[in-house]
Amino acid sequence: MADPSAVPAGRYLVLTASMGSGHNQVARELAARLSGAAEVRIVDLLDILPAGTGRALRDGYGGMLRAAPWLYEGIFQTFFVPRGQHQPTTSPLVALAARRLRPLLADYKPTAVVSTFHLAGQAAGRLRAHGRLTVPSVVMITEPAAHKLWLHPATDLFVCPYPAVAAEARSRTGRAALAPGPLIDARFSRCTDPTAGRRALRLRPDEQAVLVSTGSWGVGDAVGTAARLAELDGVRPVVLCGRNERLRRTLATAGRCLALGWRDDLPDLFAAAAVLVDNAGGETCAEAFAAGLPVVSYRPLPGHGRLGVRALGDAALVTPAGDGATLLDAVEKLRRPGSVRDEQRERAAAVFVEDPAVALRRWLADRAATAGPG
Repeated sequence: MADPSAVPAGRYLVLTASMGSGHNQVARELAARLSGAAEVRIVDLLDILPAGTGRALRDGYGGMLRAAPWLYEGIFQTFFVPRGQHQPTTSPLVALAARRLRPLLADYKPTAVVSTFHLAGQAAGRLRAHGRLTVPSVVMITEPAAHKLWLHPATDLFVCPYPAVAAEARSRTGRAALAPGPLIDARFSRCTDPTAGRRALRLRPDEQAVLVSTGSWGVGDAVGTAARLAELDGVRPVVLCGRNERLRRTLATAGRCLALGWRDDLPDLFAAAAVLVDNAGGETCAEAFAAGLPVVSYRPLPGHGRLGVRALGDAALVTPAGDGATLLDAVEKLRRPGSVRDEQRERAAAVFVEDPAVALRRWLADRAATAGPG
């Protein structure tokens, strides 16, 4: 096995998309870890689509999650879940994205293309399949379950957050897939002192914080979830409202609930909290795993949210709650010291096997060594 430091410095083109914050967070973290050994350029795919197209995709997605989740579920079932030969296709949009990528590739001349968003992976895969991308196309999956659009068959390597995702990618594509663990900000695993977090959360000495995640969009039933959690003695619900100021204002008057907008001190808050209640299974869940913060999944978002939460539940990395009563029961068990809390934290910690950037560089080194000179 080759030493990853043997990989020529070269250039990495990291393709992301600002559909929420998770894809961008992974792209930035990957770039930070690679930049010491290579030149890295991050490109938001939505920015290179024709004028208005990227913004329409982003706004449409956010609008559906907030106002018409049933519509997003229908779109997800139609385009993202394999249905057979007569399924509608995203090929026109993928072809457009691939065409817009070609001048960028010709100008930058990367030695590898890494995609942290499924449409970007589809576009790079299309170019790879047609011989217009001659360097490895790597897809870094950012979700706990791999839907159809993550898995282009011309992708050279899938870097996955969990073993089940890697197994699915290998099975469906026959391509290489690694499972080094989620790629997150290292501060989550290093921040162990709850003092700053408790101060920021304004907790009394006898209070525990239960965080409610709504993602960067601030979506889901945060109001109802916070109201149920407020029934527990000694618990202060803290809703992370992302960039949804309307939600934050609504919750600001909701009794014992603390409503927070976009924060840069999440590692401190996670270190101070007792439990996270999550509805998507994405990057926030992975951050909680690294911080040793137990997770309860409740009222998952449609589409990829339900798919991902189910996968994490099957792996016993989160505790699913089907209704308000089971939510309170799960939070009560996980917020107290004991085997239930300890075992879930141990399983979650075990998913972090290796730095994904190191795993990627090692794979590229092995590939270069196998190819030999020229």
